[in-house]
Parts: sequence; structure tokens; C-alpha cells
Amino acid sequence: MTGKNFLFTSESVTEGHPDKICDQISDAILDEFLTKDNRSRVAAETTVTTGMALVCGEITANCYVDIAKVARDTIRNIGYTGSASGGFDADTCAVITSIDEQSCDIGNGVNKAFESRSNNADTSIVETNDIGAGDQGIMFGYACNETPELMPLPISLAHKLAYRLAQIRKQKIVNYLRPDGKSQVTVEYKDGKPSRIHTILISTQHDPSINGISNNEEVQNIIKQDLKKFVIDYVFENSEIKPDSDTVILINPSGRFVIGGPQGDSGLTGRKIIVDTYGGYSRHGGGAFSGKDPTKVDRSAAYAARYVAKNIVAAGLADKCEIELAYAIGVAEPLSILVDSFGTGKISDEEIEKLVRKNFNLTPAGIISKFDLRNLPSKNGGKFYQLIAAYGHMGRTDINVPWEKTDIALTLKEQAASLKCSCI
Repeated sequence: MTGKNFLFTSESVTEGHPDKICDQISDAILDEFLTKDNRSRVAAETTVTTGMALVCGEITANCYVDIAKVARDTIRNIGYTGSASGGFDADTCAVITSIDEQSCDIGNGVNKAFESRSNNADTSIVETNDIGAGDQGIMFGYACNETPELMPLPISLAHKLAYRLAQIRKQKIVNYLRPDGKSQVTVEYKDGKPSRIHTILISTQHDPSINGISNNEEVQNIIKQDLKKFVIDYVFENSEIKPDSDTVILINPSGRFVIGGPQGDSGLTGRKIIVDTYGGYSRHGGGAFSGKDPTKVDRSAAYAARYVAKNIVAAGLADKCEIELAYAIGVAEPLSILVDSFGTGKISDEEIEKLVRKNFNLTPAGIISKFDLRNLPSKNGGKFYQLIAAYGHMGRTDINVPWEKTDIALTLKEQAASLKCSCI
């Protein structure tokens, strides 16, 4: 999209959105298992609807976790309790579990990679240093210089609006908000760069009446005034690009949003993969993150691809960069690595790819070791993956996320400079 004038839109959702409830429950379960047994194999899926949460999947671990309690605690922390629960209460909803062990056929390939596997591979959780990928698939990572965190501007702003909406609810800055909510931002680009804010959209669940006022038109006017003041103005106060007089602001455009959460829509783990990554600005391989332990490259390799792309942009080798990785189940080394700088590279994409292969270990074991993915929950008081299950896995500045570091950027910059010299 470099060099074009266009509009681009990204959305985010609050932690009370039905799909995000499921992501957080699945990742809270993962956190608990990894804290008790950091070699746990976890693939936890959750679905929620009115009065019920179902957790299913495959888990193999040397510990016990009260899954129902983890689910209820997560739902309670989000805010679905008491009068605000709307047909989905942490203390009264049914929690149903259906868990099997990980397939021993998958375990064979993960415990010992194809490159060094013997015919008598152990199917228990006893791993070599060259574990294989937990599944086949393609993963994409992206970075660009539109924001300080090197993320596309539309998704960055959408996340900030959704996060602030949850903040003012939990901090009781306003007293009528309920947990479900969504945000959306449309940015106008000129010559491929963000120019202005075209549209801001926020939909928030709310009580049917506010401070004794039950007339819906008056209720919506109060919500619009409060969200403009406490959410939009707050988020854009220090933003380089701010809404202008022509910016369209839409708040609860449906006219009313009382019935929400799992009562309004069922939820499912992994249904917000674009919200979790780059808001559609970059390609996506299709694999979800939440509920999966680090041997699943859907998760770990997507983090690694972000890390590689971010370091390339931070090194000044490109203004924007997308990395594609491909894996085969049971095989350690990626099948392919693709670098695309969209014509913004200071050296060729082929040369950048050589630097990637030289400086980054992109095997599952290498990624897990680099980011210490098995131990992040225990190092953060038992919660890590649950915290990134809402408001994006990439570009986080509120949590110490290892794949957001730019510690290889200087090395890449120096090696690229030597490449230029050798070409003279």
C-alpha cells in the first residue's frame, strides 16, 4: 500500500466480549498448568453462551488444575457478576469440561524432531533439545514505523480505546458500563502514511438506566458525552494525529446495547485472531494463540516472526516488514522464511533474509528458550498469557513481553552496513 491514498480500518474488543472471555479462560488454564508443570502440553478451547462455559481440548501434564475454578475466577475478574452479569454470572453459570490427553502420535513428533528421531521415540513428555513443531502451518509477523511500538496505527488506536473503555468501567469513573464492548478506528493514509483520523467507533454495553434516567435517548446522550470525554479525548490527548472537525464519531450506533456478553452472542476461543495481531494490516496464517502451550508454533512462531520483523524495522533496514514462517509437524527447522519489505528496504529482501537466518534461531526449541515461554507465568505471579489474551498479543507496552524487545536491531544494522560496504 506504499505510495497510495486510502482508508484503513481496524477493530478491537474489550475483555468482556464473548470471544475474548473464551481466550482469557483458555489462557488462564494454560497459565495454571505451566506454573505447576512447565512441560505441560495444553490445547484448551472454550465456548460460552447464556449461563454456560464449556472447556474442551487435549492436556497432558504432571499436575492437577481445577479448571472450573480457573474459569469462574477469570469470568469474575472480567466483571460478569451480580446485576451486571446479564445472564452469565461467574458464580452461577455451568462450567462443563471435556479434556483428553494429547495424542501420542503428535507427542512423538514434538518430543524429538524429525531431523534426529529414532524409531523408538518416547511418547511421554521427555524432550530433546531439538523438539519438533507441534503442528504444520504458516505464521506471519509484521512491524512498521507508524507508531513508537512499531505497530500499524489503526490497530494501536483501537486497542487503546478498548482498553480505556474497560478501565473507566473497572475504576468506576462511570458507573453504568457493563463488560462487553468494541472499538474501531479508520485512518486516512496519504502517500502510504497516516494522515488523519477518519472515523472512531465505540459500542459499549450499559445498564438500561443511568442515575434514574430510563429514557433511552437521554441514556445514549449521557453515554456519548462520557465516552467522548473519558475515552476518546483521553486516548488522543498525547497522540500525534488527533481527531479533527471532520472526524466521524459513532458511539453505540445501534441505539442501545444492554443485552451483551454471552447472553447476546456465544463466544469461542480463537475467533479474534485479527484483533490479536495487526488488525488486518498484515497477512495472517489462520492459527489462533490462546490456550496453546509454546510447542504449538501457531503461537510461538508468530511471536518469533513479530520479533524478527520488529528488529528489522528498529534497525532501520525497512520502514515496514512482514515475515512469513512455515513449519511441518514434528520438524524443527522452518520449511521456509520469507521477508517482504514492500519496497521500503534499505537493502534487498534477499539480503535481509540472509541476516534473519544468521541471527535468529527459529526452531521451536530456540524460540521457547529465547523468550522463556514455559516460565513466563511463574515469573509473573501465575498470570501472563491471560493478560495478553485481550488488547493484542503484539505491540504491548503495558506488559514486559519478550518478543517486543529490539535487542538484535544494532547487530542487524551493523551487519547490513558491512554488506553495503562489500558491495562498493
